[in-house]
Formats: sequence, C-alpha cells, structure tokens
Amino acid sequence: MWDLAQQKKREGSISVDCIEAGAEDILLKADCADTVVMDYTLCTLPELSAALAEMRRVLKPGGELIFCEHGAVPDADVRKRQDRMNTIWKPLAGGCNLNRDIPSLLTGGGFDIREMDTMYLPAWRPGTFNFWGTAV
Repeated sequence: MWDLAQQKKREGSISVDCIEAGAEDILLKADCADTVVMDYTLCTLPELSAALAEMRRVLKPGGELIFCEHGAVPDADVRKRQDRMNTIWKPLAGGCNLNRDIPSLLTGGGFDIREMDTMYLPAWRPGTFNFWGTAV
C-alpha cells in the first residue's frame, strides 16, 4: 500500500505529505489535525487503545474522525458464525477480525459518535456489515 500511495502522490495535483508510521505512534504534533480518516483499519490494529489515543492526540479540539469500518453484525445467528469463523479468518486475512464492536471501540477510545450509518454490503454477511460516520 505504501508503494501505491507514493505513486498516487506523484500523479496527483495537490501537495500530500505521507507519513510512514503505525497508528499506535503517529509522528505528528498534538492538536495539529483537523480531520483523521480511518478506513477499514480497526479490524487489524493490534493495539486498539493506543491507536485511538494517538488519533485523539493529533486531532485539534473539535477535530473530526471520519470512519468507515466493518465489524460485528447485529443478527444473532450471523454473529455466531462470525465469532466461530474469526479464529480461522484472522490468520488468513492479515490479522483482520470479523467481529469487532466498532461503536464500542470508538466510544471506549474516547470518541463521541456524532453520526453513524450501518448496513450489510451485498456480499458474504459475516464480513460485510459496515459502519460509517463521524466522531469527535
């Protein structure tokens, strides 16, 4: 993904600074970002609380987290399958967890969800329940 980002940066018409760092140690000053965009990230982060704390740290007061994630489904029988499959899925899918409770992770990480939509995408139900919205 880093190589692809560098290629897109060279092809683009706007100035972009790419920072190669983990989410648990964002190499930016505190209170410097208006917005953090998180796109299908929470499923694989090993240190969730550290990563969310870093996102909060770099956001300016009133700054916004824009998120799009997949996670735990609301349907009990699909959730049972999701939970059973996660142990096999995770090592095969680069550490991706199918069943993380996205709203609870965000609020537990100190964010206030301002707006959130959810839905199944048209595909394999255990892996396609999505959450997207904004938090501060």
